[in-house]
Amino acid sequence: MRKVIVLSFVSLDGVMQAPGGPEEDESGGFKYGGWTVPYFDEKAGEEMDAQMNHPFDLLLGRKTYDIFASYWPKHTEGPAAALNNAHKYVASRRPMKLEWQNSTQLEGDAAEAVRKLKAGDGPELQVHGSSDFIQTLLKNDLVDELWLKIFPVTLGAGKRLFGDGTSPAAFKVVKSTAMPSGVIFASYVRDGEVKTGSFA
Repeated sequence: MRKVIVLSFVSLDGVMQAPGGPEEDESGGFKYGGWTVPYFDEKAGEEMDAQMNHPFDLLLGRKTYDIFASYWPKHTEGPAAALNNAHKYVASRRPMKLEWQNSTQLEGDAAEAVRKLKAGDGPELQVHGSSDFIQTLLKNDLVDELWLKIFPVTLGAGKRLFGDGTSPAAFKVVKSTAMPSGVIFASYVRDGEVKTGSFA
């Protein structure tokens, strides 16, 4: 059984849109692209490397795939080797020309395709970016772990990690580390159903 792990940069108010640069994703009039950059320090880079220094495959939405495919094949530094060598499974409703090495478009219903991948053999399936695709995964209860980078900033509007339709689910924290810049790296694993109680 393969795990689906969502790696996401997220603001305090849950926004994950365009963390890496001003022109990354301006849809909806989003004007804060690159909001993570001022907070990245050496320690954060080390933590990111640790999350990607082992075998994994990628689950990507079309927009994130296009962004990654236009950048990473031309680079060798940082996580480039891991991303270039990983098998990329891409969710898109229309046919795509996949020129980045080791890329496959998911066929048919995306949720069902991911269920089949999870049931097979292979390394963990990491999800980077891909805000729309993440909503499909959350709605269908397909996420096993969340590796979040929580930044000390609120953005007010933008694409959010948890949108309408997210399946109720319990998670537990298995690791958390605060960076000198104030960014919190927190890893959560799926922990059954939502539990309720009363203080009465």
